[in-house]
Amino acid sequence: MSDVADKISLSPSRDIPFNKLVLSQSNIRQVKAGLSIEQLAESIAQKTLLQSLSVRAIVDGNGQETGMYEVPAGGRRFRALQLLVKQKRMAKTQPVPCIVREGGFAEDDSLTENIERADLHPLDQFRAFQALRDKGLEEEDIAARQFVSVNVVKQRLKLAAVSPKLLDIYAEDAMSFEQLMAFTVNSDHARQEQVWDTVSKGWNRQGYYIKRLLTEGAVNAGDRRVQFVGLHAYEAAGGIVTRDLFEEDGGGWLQDVPLLERLVADRLKALADQVQSEGWRWVETAVDFPYGHTAGLRQLVGVTETLDDDDKAARAALQAEYDQLLEEHQGDLPDEVDARLGELERMIALFDDLPMRYAEEEMARAGVFIRLNGDGSADIARGFVRFEDEPRAEADGGEGVGDIDPENPDSTDRSKDTANASNEVDGDGEDDGDQGGLRPLSERLKLELTAHRTLALRDALANDPQAALLVLLHTLVLGLFYPGRGQETCLEIGMRQTSFSAQAPGLAESLSARAIEARTGAWREQLPQDTDGVWDAISALDPDSRHMLLAHCLSQGINAQHDPWGRGGRRISADQLAECVNLDMVTAGWQPTVDNYLGRVPKPRILEAVAEGRDQRSADRIAHMKKLEMAKEAETLLSGRGWLPDLLRQPHAGQGKVSAVHVDEAEIVDPDTTVGSMDADAAPAIAAE
Repeated sequence: MSDVADKISLSPSRDIPFNKLVLSQSNIRQVKAGLSIEQLAESIAQKTLLQSLSVRAIVDGNGQETGMYEVPAGGRRFRALQLLVKQKRMAKTQPVPCIVREGGFAEDDSLTENIERADLHPLDQFRAFQALRDKGLEEEDIAARQFVSVNVVKQRLKLAAVSPKLLDIYAEDAMSFEQLMAFTVNSDHARQEQVWDTVSKGWNRQGYYIKRLLTEGAVNAGDRRVQFVGLHAYEAAGGIVTRDLFEEDGGGWLQDVPLLERLVADRLKALADQVQSEGWRWVETAVDFPYGHTAGLRQLVGVTETLDDDDKAARAALQAEYDQLLEEHQGDLPDEVDARLGELERMIALFDDLPMRYAEEEMARAGVFIRLNGDGSADIARGFVRFEDEPRAEADGGEGVGDIDPENPDSTDRSKDTANASNEVDGDGEDDGDQGGLRPLSERLKLELTAHRTLALRDALANDPQAALLVLLHTLVLGLFYPGRGQETCLEIGMRQTSFSAQAPGLAESLSARAIEARTGAWREQLPQDTDGVWDAISALDPDSRHMLLAHCLSQGINAQHDPWGRGGRRISADQLAECVNLDMVTAGWQPTVDNYLGRVPKPRILEAVAEGRDQRSADRIAHMKKLEMAKEAETLLSGRGWLPDLLRQPHAGQGKVSAVHVDEAEIVDPDTTVGSMDADAAPAIAAE
């Protein structure tokens, strides 16, 4: 074969007036996808036609060319040009660059052009956007020229800024697009490469896990501290925020944690100064206080301020408008009505959220705790009196401060009182005829007389279960709700709210803590401000309410914490009580996290938890990880699985639960049973604290 025969002959190109072109019926593209005709027309108007049309001459019945040409390949470009002519933006005789095909089949032209065209790799698009940006085009300009949103341009530029090493891996299809997107949350190339090296050796390469590793040490914008100071204030102070352009990230991650902590401290200090100016003795602030920090402190009971006539009228008018709008627009609310209802709700809330007033002399000895709620709002708890700030008794009357143990304010040194009184002279001789009337009884005689009364009271109370319940409840209420006043009762048992020897992470935010706090507040509102009215108040309660108050008071004395001295009685009692009340720690809201368990135990314990809570295969998959990474992955695997460590599991699980039995007051003592009929070993022994 000759050299001439080996040479390839290309189809000639010609400029053909647009009105000489028609769309071929042989074009195989029937499904319209991708860029719209309108967008393509706009692109041609801006950048001209970047790709010629493929055309064939139309012949008549005798095989002679008619001067018209059909377009079997490039139909979308033809329609875009047609639209520009219709819009009078292009002349119908405008010459169009065309490749004139001869021989073969029109369908083959159309099929070949579409099949053999390779789609642009996404990475090429990212780099092309970056090249345009480097040439001086703004993100808005690039978006307009490419007919995409500005956010898409920002996303593509962010992807192009990932470590070149990782982009090469993505180009080789060794990394998914989801994984590449995850790396955009941290601009540190070295850290990106380090994280990829870690995840590429493990089984979990999902985007969320990559993000978690990349944002380690940063603070999410949803954190209560960020909500408290405001993201704008942090950025205005020079703080750096990393954002995820591909998913809702709640505002991003704050990188400068020390700066955030300083802003929080400054704002808490300013808030504390403002609150203390109200007249309080002290103000303590913290992002969060340990659970039970107010135990042993007396809380003041304030008086809610009332609205004057003008405020009452204004509130009534707002409420009337609110009710009328709801009645007029039942069902779906128009946006403007919904916005107005929200505004009315906020205005009404201002009238309803009235401040409490306290006596000035009480404020001068009391203080305030300020902490942050989960949503970043400030929780201001006013009116707590420390024991050392309580008013002292006068020297000439009543019990002095020296008679009270500061570590246990409900106790008194009664042995010293008794010894002193026993040594006093009775003074049983004749009346001295003092000018003040009858001489007071001696302390010794008072002791002897009241000893008889005490013994008689014990006997009477043993036969009156209703009174026994009342005096027990009275003593418990004094000790729990009126710190330092627990000695104002004749029943010598103690009610001491136990503190925790170790503060567990998340303890104050647990479901149990919130329920106890709400219940305590509800009872505090029902009880009188002073101890003098407590007896009458609890006497007036119905039996069910009295039982509930008793249960609440007793519950605050429960201490089921681990005993480091190894005495097992406390644990045995706690297990029995847990069965009795059907305790379920999963229902109580506990689940394993890095902070509360998984990050605090060795790796074999973590793997054991995953194997039990998930399966052995999952445990094997994370066995190669470093401890912190293993703990974090285990937290995800165990989330919502109901797994509990041994110490929190229900005792004798699977053997049935012991149901708590409701005991009515009338059933406490069987009237047909007397103490004399009991065996000596069966008689209950009552120990006083």
